[in-house]
Amino acid sequence: MGRIAVRSLLALIMGVLAACGPGAKGPASDKIIKSTTSGGLTISLASDTGEIKSGDSELVLLFTDESGKPVDVGAASLTFHMPGMGSMAEMNDAASLTTTTTPGRYRARVNIEMAGTWDARIGYQGSKGTGQVTLSVSVR
Repeated sequence: MGRIAVRSLLALIMGVLAACGPGAKGPASDKIIKSTTSGGLTISLASDTGEIKSGDSELVLLFTDESGKPVDVGAASLTFHMPGMGSMAEMNDAASLTTTTTPGRYRARVNIEMAGTWDARIGYQGSKGTGQVTLSVSVR
């Protein structure tokens, strides 16, 4: 094997090890916060701690079939809504979703304004149809 091939192989191995190391997050680290079913799909909101905290949060949005296999649903959205109370106006905090290498698994980044009970409004549209669900979640 030539030097270039050996260096390329070592770089590839180091990249894989870095991606799979202790800091890497994946389906094994997902702790379900809440789930529901719609249109033959199970839709789950998860995090690495199993809870949502106010301020900046990283969450996972999962779509699976009846057997638990991840399903690509196409475009997805996640917004946290709290209705107005008294003099406080309603709040809507939209998550920024990015796809992952696993179909049906989206990373969500959101800044939730305050602790309390929020409605997590999830929408999807694609090859599995169009749907919307709402999960009542507690933000700490």
